[in-house]
Amino acid sequence: MAKKGNILVVDDEAIMREILEALLAREGYDVALASDGQEGLELARTRTFDAAVVDVMMPGMDGITLLDELRKLDEELPVVLITAFASVENAISAMKRGAFDYITKPFKNDEVLAVVRNATERRRLVAENTALRQNLQAQQQNFSGIIGRGSGMRQVFDLIIQAAPSRSTILITGESGTGKELVARAIHTHSTRADRSFVTVNSGNLPSDLLESTLFGHVKGAFTGAVYPKKGLCDIADKGSIFFDEIGNVPVETQAKLLRVMQEREFMRLGGVENIKVDVRIIAATNCDLQQMVEDGRFREDLYYRLHVINIVLPPLRDRREDIPLLAQHFMEKYARENNRTGIELTPDALDLLMEYGWPGNVRELENVIERAVVLGSGGRIGPDLIPAQVRTPTHIHIPKFVVPPEGISFKDVISNVERKLIESTLEAAGGVQRRAAEMLGIKPTTLNEMLKRHDIGQRRKRTPGAHADGHETSRMKPAVSVPDLTGE
Repeated sequence: MAKKGNILVVDDEAIMREILEALLAREGYDVALASDGQEGLELARTRTFDAAVVDVMMPGMDGITLLDELRKLDEELPVVLITAFASVENAISAMKRGAFDYITKPFKNDEVLAVVRNATERRRLVAENTALRQNLQAQQQNFSGIIGRGSGMRQVFDLIIQAAPSRSTILITGESGTGKELVARAIHTHSTRADRSFVTVNSGNLPSDLLESTLFGHVKGAFTGAVYPKKGLCDIADKGSIFFDEIGNVPVETQAKLLRVMQEREFMRLGGVENIKVDVRIIAATNCDLQQMVEDGRFREDLYYRLHVINIVLPPLRDRREDIPLLAQHFMEKYARENNRTGIELTPDALDLLMEYGWPGNVRELENVIERAVVLGSGGRIGPDLIPAQVRTPTHIHIPKFVVPPEGISFKDVISNVERKLIESTLEAAGGVQRRAAEMLGIKPTTLNEMLKRHDIGQRRKRTPGAHADGHETSRMKPAVSVPDLTGE
């Protein structure tokens, strides 16, 4: 019989040690015995145990003191206390100090075995979780193809690990190009359905009939041209996962049928009359504000709440700039292999441009920029000349709209507010670099500096990764004062 685990038994009564040893050994555990607290502590210092069974009332070092000492050696070791009925209050108090459970004398064999089994199972789960997290930390820069080392992406990785084994529906939100499908695939890969199909549904703007036929299949004669019955993607995804890319584009009439799949785990083929059972895990993604769509009557409220069980929010690339060098290196290596190139690297000036750009297209846009540079470059270095013009001189400045209240407003105040908004938007697009912001606005850096002072925009500077060719770090500015909202946004 394979051993179920190593158990430490500490009790000053020889007969109790013998009973517990026989009981646990017969169940398949490897048992180590100690006649007092000090002997038990010495054993714990030299061996690894999956659980400890400790008598509370012992001469010398009692069970409560031993509990504290064992937890100092191994905080995750489950310690089960054995106590007389009159000392139950002490055992409950000890549980608040970290004991796993307690057993009262006289005990039943089944009770002891159940508590020890729970303790060793807890130990196993904690060990697996620790190993998983250590492995995740070691590989967090490239987790299931998702590149990232900043706090924002670490939170995403943690959510994937926690949510993947469940059956819960997951909604992934984020701007276009942030990698929502990669996250969906990672969830499937780390789930219990990993060995079954992962099916992607491109919701797009398909007519409802065509989308429903694609999802649920159709029977013969369901529509003109349906000369043969056909299974749908839900059939293919049975026991696996189905990923709805841009779920917000699903027609309202189809949303009701999708809701039925989620609630009842069944569907009906287009033109059919029979209910077909299916077991699929729904993962959806969107770059839309689904809640606003619900308010506008363009998305079913009940479906929204069924989807919004676990929400994983992907940060835009402009909010995770620490990942840009890592992503750039990953894409350079990828496209260097595809194009039989070796030894390609970014110059510091080129990396500065990537760090300063606002990346409205997010990771997908960065990948395209790097692929272009690798393909068009002839040497081993990618310099600013291989970076597209829109990245070298970004023009995607967002000028907010404003609303004039019925009572009117000072023209001077409006112009001042718009000027301030424009400066802050430009600084954000320039990654906080004043020199780049001045270039984007077509003004001198000294003029921009005067405008910053006039609008009382903070002058705190923040050092960023990457250095210029002269060895100086790029200087970034972050506004310290919020702008009064005179706009309609």
